[in-house]
Amino acid sequence: MSKRFIALLAALAALALIVAGCGSGSDSTSNETTSSLTKAEFVKQGNAICAKGSKEINEGFEKFAKENGFSEKKQPSKAELEEGIESIVIPGVRKEIEGIRALGPPDEEAEAVLDAAEEGLEKGEEDPSLLAKEESAGPFAKANKLSREYGLTKCGEEEG
Repeated sequence: MSKRFIALLAALAALALIVAGCGSGSDSTSNETTSSLTKAEFVKQGNAICAKGSKEINEGFEKFAKENGFSEKKQPSKAELEEGIESIVIPGVRKEIEGIRALGPPDEEAEAVLDAAEEGLEKGEEDPSLLAKEESAGPFAKANKLSREYGLTKCGEEEG
């Protein structure tokens, strides 16, 4: 695979991780969850969830690329990229968001991070092509910024 394609996959996975570390749940259990974790414990466990999710998303994209014969000579089309986003990134990010939400955000700042991530995910679900944009311009720009400021650095980290 070309470095450009691998970088694109890594960027998509990074976007997913950022979102996952920052999403909010819209179900009733999110309102019932109260955290007994300190911020430090929340950040440590949230970063672990993001690291695991990033690995799963990267592996999913590698498998997707192999199954579709992507290479330096056969780059994915826009439709193929969107298919990968819809089938791999969005479910992976949702899983990460739910996992971090289940920890119980310890404060309003963590809630804001999760809310911004959920917003980005909703935009990505409406238009998957948005998730292929650069991190600074994509739907998770706000979530990425907030997650890094909060300490959820694995949630915005690109795999190298």
